Amino acid sequence: MTGEAASDRCVIDVSGKDRVSFLQGLVTNDVTRLKSGLVYAALLSAQGKYLADFFLVPGEERILMDIHQSLADAFMRRLSMYRLRADVTLSSSALLVTRGIGPVPPGAYADPRHPELGWRRYSENPGAAPSINWDAIRVAHCIPETGIELVPDDSYILECGFERLGGVDFRKGCYVGQEVTARMKHKTELRKGLVTVLIDGEAPVGSEVFASGKTAGRIFTQSDGRGIAYLRFDRADGPMTSGAANIRLP
Repeated sequence: MTGEAASDRCVIDVSGKDRVSFLQGLVTNDVTRLKSGLVYAALLSAQGKYLADFFLVPGEERILMDIHQSLADAFMRRLSMYRLRADVTLSSSALLVTRGIGPVPPGAYADPRHPELGWRRYSENPGAAPSINWDAIRVAHCIPETGIELVPDDSYILECGFERLGGVDFRKGCYVGQEVTARMKHKTELRKGLVTVLIDGEAPVGSEVFASGKTAGRIFTQSDGRGIAYLRFDRADGPMTSGAANIRLP
C-alpha cells in the first residue's frame, strides 16, 4: 500500500542528545511512549491554551514531528525559543507524509487517536491522490482537525477530546500549560466541548449555533447529516439552529 498524500502536513526533525528531555518538558504526552509507535500530543501556551497538535514519530538518533503546514513556522520558532542551552537541533525534513485505512503496512504506524483513522507513513514517496473521506471518519468519531475545530490560542485540549484521543498524559510530570490542564481535569466539570450532532442542512464552518435565541456554540466539520459542534452543554439539550440548518444531539 502506498497510501495517499497528506499534502497539508510537513515533518520537523528533532535531533541532539537532549531531544527526549527537551520535548518531554514541553508537550502534553509522554515522549517515552515512542518505543510503542506514534505519539499524539500538543503544545500549549502557559495559560493552557492549544497552540499546535502533532504526531511524534520514532527515529534513529532523532524524533520526527508530523505537523500541519499552517502551524509549522510558528511552531519551529516557539521550540527554538524554549531550546536555550539544550543539545537539540531543529530542522525541516524532506520526508513526506502518506496515510491510509485498513491494515497497517510495513514501515507505517497506526494512528494512535482512533483505529478508524488507519495509519501514517514517512518516506520520500509522495503517495497517491487523496480519495478517502477523512471528514466522514472524523465526524463519526468526533475527532478534531488542526485549524478547524482546533484553534490556536483559543481551544482547550480537554474540551476537544484529547484525553479520549490519547493526546495527554496526566502522570508524566510538568509541561507547558500543565497546571491549567490538570485543574480542568481534576477540579472542574467541563461545561463546554466538542460533540457529534445531527444536522439537517448545512452551515458554514465556524457558524454560531443558537438554542432558544441564545448562543450555544459553533458548528464545524459536517458530513452525511452529522457534524462536529463545540457546544455549551447546558444549552444543548433541545433543538438548535445554525444559519438554515437544524441541529440536535443524537
